[in-house]
Amino acid sequence: MDATGPALSSPALDMEKLQAFMGKAVGDMGAALHAVLILLGDRLGLYKAMADGQPTTPSELAHTTGTSERYIREWLNANAASGYLLYNASTETYTLPPEQALALAVEDSPAFLPGYFQIVSACFHDADKIAEAFRTGHGVGWHEHHHDLFHGTERFFRPGYLAHLISGWIPALDGVEEKLKRGGKVADIGCGLGASTILMAKAYPRSEFFGFDYHPASIDLARASAQREGLSGRIHFDVAPAKDYPGRDYDLVAFFDCLHDMGDPAGAAAFVRSTMKSDGTWMIVEPFADDAVENNLNPVGRIFYSASTMLCVPASLAQEVGTALGAQAGEKRISEVVRAGGFTHFRKATETPFNLIFEARP
Repeated sequence: MDATGPALSSPALDMEKLQAFMGKAVGDMGAALHAVLILLGDRLGLYKAMADGQPTTPSELAHTTGTSERYIREWLNANAASGYLLYNASTETYTLPPEQALALAVEDSPAFLPGYFQIVSACFHDADKIAEAFRTGHGVGWHEHHHDLFHGTERFFRPGYLAHLISGWIPALDGVEEKLKRGGKVADIGCGLGASTILMAKAYPRSEFFGFDYHPASIDLARASAQREGLSGRIHFDVAPAKDYPGRDYDLVAFFDCLHDMGDPAGAAAFVRSTMKSDGTWMIVEPFADDAVENNLNPVGRIFYSASTMLCVPASLAQEVGTALGAQAGEKRISEVVRAGGFTHFRKATETPFNLIFEARP
């Protein structure tokens, strides 16, 4: 063995395993570079321009989108090689199949993906900050990240909320849907740009909604969205942390994919309990995870562990206590946090392939 690693002739080296790994790595290399092209296709409106499913040439797509034909030709070939587009060699045209169109061109589709790649973009922008955090053990606050993170998170999570929040998650909570239909008081903590708050407000017009986030820029954008939707009178967005938001007697308090990001999740749980009615409900939406690490070593776990390394753990370590649950905490660990906050009732209400939805009551 020399300084560069084991020699290829080493008897301990399994060449078949090496070739298998290299094949996987080549796939990852292509995926990593293609992620940038997905961002460009989204930002330049290329996928949307092809969403009608009609075959197009590079020249036609360039003309339609006001872009350069030479760049478009290369972008189309990369997408065809990645299986995102279909190429017809006899006509030299490219087609966006309806399934891919749903995922790449329809913003409110439950399969919409470009928001995720905005999150990836932010991770690359902030890699130096995270590298320094690795060295020091310090955190990196949510507010310290590139702006693609805030917009990408809203665009990526909103389709899932559209698909499940009103139709499945809230009905899975005991008695909550009936309260909201009659007229309840709801707090959405860590609301970000307000997608979840706005969806609930539109579905339950007799209820009043309060969205809180510690990040002022996100709250500004949430307020603007509520105004565009004509909901300013029933939604109140304010800057506030999870352990000190205003108001009492909430019928429902909701945490969407944010409890694990908090520095003191048990402290946040205790504060939630102090702000609820005696018969109130806390809905906690968390990334899907098993309690055992080995059961999370799969494609979904790969995404969540990676996001946790770049975003969730740094966010928690930037705050007081710095519990750093991570995005793959699992039901058992979340239950411990919730009960540490004084809740006596905790159960998994429902789940999706990407989320666990918990119900907690005093």
